[in-house]
Amino acid sequence: MTSITTPTILMVPGLRDHVAEHWQTLLESKLSNAASVPPLEHDKLSCAARVAALDAALAKIDGPVILVAHSAGVMITVHWARQHSRKIHGALLAAPADLETPLPAGYPDIDSLAQNGWHAIPREPLPFPSIVGASRNDPLASFERVAAMAKDWGSTLVDLGEVGHLNPAAGFGEWPMAEMLIHELV
Repeated sequence: MTSITTPTILMVPGLRDHVAEHWQTLLESKLSNAASVPPLEHDKLSCAARVAALDAALAKIDGPVILVAHSAGVMITVHWARQHSRKIHGALLAAPADLETPLPAGYPDIDSLAQNGWHAIPREPLPFPSIVGASRNDPLASFERVAAMAKDWGSTLVDLGEVGHLNPAAGFGEWPMAEMLIHELV
């Protein structure tokens, strides 16, 4: 008799960490099998520190994991995948932030991102199934750049339409489509 283990859903937030009204935070509180990478206390802009935090969160989980990343959390995930070999069941990569192009005011500048290890964005195929949700009007990444990343990663690309950066500023608290996309990875 085989045992079926439900994957743990691990949220990988972006540089702004946990926002109470963000869809990831709301989804985590809704699901009994969800956890989140905790916010950093130090080195908040360091890619290496973010990757280490993801790896530490994964080390606390036994069994299969589905990563649910948003914005720079997607970049944390792809940097992690290049450096670590833990088996991942799948990943939902929503609204990746293009950290190789200038971001809007209020976000780190391109030089700070480079100095903190975010360049270059890994473009190797991911070693696990993944779905990239791309917005047509995301101020943090063009649809074309995200589509190219998805292709390079071997991800299924889902055109989300005009959803901005898929965050509270774009009108998203809850994002019901996330559960549907996660279900496709299970």
